[in-house]
Amino acid sequence: MRDLRPLAALGLVIRIVAAGIWIAAGAAKVGELQHFHAQVDQYKLLPHALEAPFAYALPFVELLVGLYLLVGLLTRVAGMIACVLMVLFLIAQIQAWARGLSLDCGCFGGIAQEKVGLGSVLRDVALGLPSLVMAIRPARALSLDSFFLGIPDRFAGLPGDPS
Repeated sequence: MRDLRPLAALGLVIRIVAAGIWIAAGAAKVGELQHFHAQVDQYKLLPHALEAPFAYALPFVELLVGLYLLVGLLTRVAGMIACVLMVLFLIAQIQAWARGLSLDCGCFGGIAQEKVGLGSVLRDVALGLPSLVMAIRPARALSLDSFFLGIPDRFAGLPGDPS
């Protein structure tokens, strides 16, 4: 591993943390798709015909976002998709909480069970921050973006880097 400047190394750590969050969330749900489908149903947000496709696709989308962040491929796009997903999750939780629904948020499958409420909302806001950082200032140290596409590390703020 080559010598990384401190800011680039920090960016790499944040990117890996973001990747880990999404990979853990997706992997936890993949192992129990039927249970996750039941959790999606409890939110009563989607038309019944869309619940199953959403519940069965979302864990794989989360895994892909996590893998893209892990290897640093299309880092900014992956960060943006992660942010959109997190905003949708927060909206779902807040509306369920406002409606007085008492249900498990379903965020990490059976790994971490937490009722929808202030705690789950604040946790998801915190868990979304590394993805937000990648959407705003993508860290591309040791990334496929850098190696194959020649895209500079926006996080480290290299000289001549306009972002």
